[in-house]
Order: sequence, then structure tokens, then C-alpha cells
Amino acid sequence: MDKGELYDSFETMEAQANEMAATLSLMRNQMTQIIEKNNQLEVENTHLRERLAELENNKKTRKNSGLSRSRQNLENLYHEGFHVCTQYFGSRRTDDECIFCQDIIYGEKWREIDGDSKGK
Repeated sequence: MDKGELYDSFETMEAQANEMAATLSLMRNQMTQIIEKNNQLEVENTHLRERLAELENNKKTRKNSGLSRSRQNLENLYHEGFHVCTQYFGSRRTDDECIFCQDIIYGEKWREIDGDSKGK
């Protein structure tokens, strides 16, 4: 091998090494993005599981509330953040509580409890 071929061979190897370094850098950046996205999804998944458990717990609690099926459905809509009262039906609740909605859902039950306490 003469000096010219040796120099050409060295240049080729150097170009390949530079190309490999660029590829490795790109792969490292992509891997970093994948790891970050994975961490975000794991946190979101944890929050969603906690929310699902909370909803299931609320659902079990509401089933034992003694409400009729239709009132349970209204209660579910109310707890999902929608008004069930005639004034604002179907719109999103921006306030914490709506006494009109609660009266529609629990009205008779509240009146019975209130009537019992007044009668005693």
C-alpha cells in the first residue's frame, strides 16, 4: 500500500467515524426524548389511575345513597361537572356547588330529613 492509498483509506475511515458519531448523537437525542415522554406518560397514568379509583369509590358511595336510578344518573352528571338544574341544564359548572342541582338530585331526601328533624 503506497502513501496515497493509505491517506485515502485514513480519510475514508475518518469520514465514517464522523458519520457514526453524528448518528450516535442523533440516537442519543431521540432516546432522551423517548425517556422524557415515557416519564410524562407514567406520571399521567398514575394520576389517571388515582382519578379512576376516586371515581369508582364515589360511584360505590353514590350507589349506597338510596337514590333512584334516574337521580343517580343526574348525580353522575353533576359530579362530572355539568348542571342538571332547569336554569343551567347541560352547561359546565364553574362554581363548586349549585344548590338548584342539589335540590333536584337530593330534594325529596333532604326534605324528608329536614321534616324529620323539625317534627322532633
